[in-house]
Amino acid sequence: SDHERCSYSQGAVKRQALYACSTCTPPGAEPAGICLACSYECHGSHRLFELYTKRNFRCDCGNSKFKNLQCKLLPEKGKVNSGNKYNDNFYGLYCTCKRPYPDPEDEIPDEMIQCIVCEDWFHGRHLGAVPPESGDFHEMVCQACMNHCHFLWAYASQLAVPALTKANSLEDEGIVLNVEESEEQKKEIKKEGGAEHQEMKEEKQTEQFNEPSTSSGSACSEVKCRLFCPVRLHITKSEEPVCKLKELQSKQFLKKDTATFWPSNWRSKLCTCADCLKMYSELEVQFLTDEYDTVLAYENKGTSDQETDRRDPLMDTLNSMNRVQQVELICEYNDLKTELTDYLRRFADEGTVVKREDIQHFFEEFQSRKRRRTNRMQYFCS
Repeated sequence: SDHERCSYSQGAVKRQALYACSTCTPPGAEPAGICLACSYECHGSHRLFELYTKRNFRCDCGNSKFKNLQCKLLPEKGKVNSGNKYNDNFYGLYCTCKRPYPDPEDEIPDEMIQCIVCEDWFHGRHLGAVPPESGDFHEMVCQACMNHCHFLWAYASQLAVPALTKANSLEDEGIVLNVEESEEQKKEIKKEGGAEHQEMKEEKQTEQFNEPSTSSGSACSEVKCRLFCPVRLHITKSEEPVCKLKELQSKQFLKKDTATFWPSNWRSKLCTCADCLKMYSELEVQFLTDEYDTVLAYENKGTSDQETDRRDPLMDTLNSMNRVQQVELICEYNDLKTELTDYLRRFADEGTVVKREDIQHFFEEFQSRKRRRTNRMQYFCS
């Protein structure tokens, strides 16, 4: 995030660091979120809640939710940002227990984990399952969001990182196991599948026998096979629905009342067929198929941007030179640094102000001395 410019002009930013100001929007007032730059410039002395990162959010600072404050960075803003989503985090409350973090009344050490769907933060002990070691998984979907995104249970059996379990933990923690298909249903599906396969086989045979024969009496001439059969097979294949989700739902899987934990790159394995994309849109979770939506992608981008900002122009110039040029430039830089330091020290010792003319005079003298040194070296070398 940019710490000097308000992000409002960028619209709903894909992901950014946000804050809520309890001084301007206390409990009881409408929730609002402010960007990093506004947290410094407009709310520097206020009490702020850190919201970490949120997706698709536009800075609220100074809009109608703030009764007595105008944004110093961008005073002209719309009254509200209708696309923004808010939850209890904007009042400094987190998890299903709706407690602050850190919680002065909670003495139990516990890790807070963010749900990638609702983006709320949860205590590990309030997820309905014991989380794996933090290094073993990359993302978490909370219980409520698993109920909302029920299709994820079909993927969980194949992709999710198992929660830590103890002996008889399913009974101890009262987890309800809902089997989507019983063994009898599975047999029925197999039977139906077998019947379909047999029907297709018979249909193919019927088609073959009903095809007009050639004058030689063969069932399918060589020319006809080349021209007709490949086309027919191509059409049959293209009409077959290819949906990873339906394939997984046709198998037996467990559906529990718990959060789930997921490894890196699991999102890339979600189905992106037309039906599934429509479902994601209806559930408002289209971001699950966006590889740049993850917090890890956001952090990697931040690290890359910082490295770009930290790049030293002098080092970039040095890297583009050969060895002799590098030595000459370093020597010249050191001479300039030494002479400028000595020159400015005189002003400091005398307590006088350095003026523009003084700096200009220094560089003129420096260039003159440099020319004299170069001329002597050329004379000596000749």
